Amino acid sequence: MMKKTAVLPSLEESLSEITQLIEKMEHGELTLEQSLTHFEHGITLVKHCQKVLEEAEQKVQVLIKNNNQEVLADYHEDNANENPA
Repeated sequence: MMKKTAVLPSLEESLSEITQLIEKMEHGELTLEQSLTHFEHGITLVKHCQKVLEEAEQKVQVLIKNNNQEVLADYHEDNANENPA
């Protein structure tokens, strides 16, 4: 039997939920089964966050490439060029 695919929250909501899960687990008031369930859900959320961030990075790379730049300049390098010593 196939599991229904859950709709995952936004990156910000996922991070907030991960924080809440950690806080609940750190207090030690959960049963082992509850802790495992929270841990499993947390792993799912972390993987979702990683995927969202990877997709955002790919979009940035495409935008940079479309702007005829091969790599991003380091922020500090930009500041050094603008404010010579």
